[in-house]
Amino acid sequence: MDIIWWLAYVALGGFVGLMAGLLGIGGGGIMVPILTSLFVLQGVPHEHLAHLALGTAMAAIIPASTASLFSHHRHGAVRWDIVRFITPGILIGTFLATFIAALLPTRGLAIFFACFMVLMSLQMLANIKPKPSRSLPGPLGVSGVGLGIGGISALVAIGGGSLTVPFLTWCNVKLPRAIGTSAAVGLPIAIAGALGYIINGWSTAGLPSAALGYVYLPALLLMAPFSILTAPIGARLAHRLPVNLLKRVFAFMLMGLALQMVYAVFTA
Repeated sequence: MDIIWWLAYVALGGFVGLMAGLLGIGGGGIMVPILTSLFVLQGVPHEHLAHLALGTAMAAIIPASTASLFSHHRHGAVRWDIVRFITPGILIGTFLATFIAALLPTRGLAIFFACFMVLMSLQMLANIKPKPSRSLPGPLGVSGVGLGIGGISALVAIGGGSLTVPFLTWCNVKLPRAIGTSAAVGLPIAIAGALGYIINGWSTAGLPSAALGYVYLPALLLMAPFSILTAPIGARLAHRLPVNLLKRVFAFMLMGLALQMVYAVFTA
């Protein structure tokens, strides 16, 4: 692999970590479209573009989710009772959704990803937040919600925060604990998703030689450490920069990247 690709993955990892620390937003929305474009340039077969991008992004979320989980746990912000009930659904939903993703064509996955990111971006721009209006459902209900959150997360390579936090705040969980609990939930999402994409791509022909199933190892090994290094920098900048303005800019960037991904897979 040429040095230019190594530098591209390092830069992507650093940027993802910076944005995660600055805005508290997971990196899947950035990683998946940019990885797709990089894979196009590297000559990855068209039918594997989205799957390889999603699988690699899910694996890259694991170390960041682990660090985030321990950080929130130290601050007592994780509702472990919720984590215990939601995790079975999360694991099943995420893992099974990777099998669905493996059956979908690249263009179908790209369209689903783009639609979700556009909706998420519009929600960020409008700053829509559900009003606390009810209590948490029982264990089966929470697990059922986890099933849905995990399924969607696997199809768009997110840690679930954009879905888990609104659900928990709607159920009268205080925002700091909703964020901390969402961080804890992000780890099983990332592990189940990465494992599912590895299994589904294990014997697939046409993947790069350095791929482990649908996880491209050079990208993973270069992105992950640099995202962890830059996340604290982003967190410090969050106290000095106009975060609300940056979130609006970031929302437009997400929409642009999602549309770029669709363009890339339809013209590859």
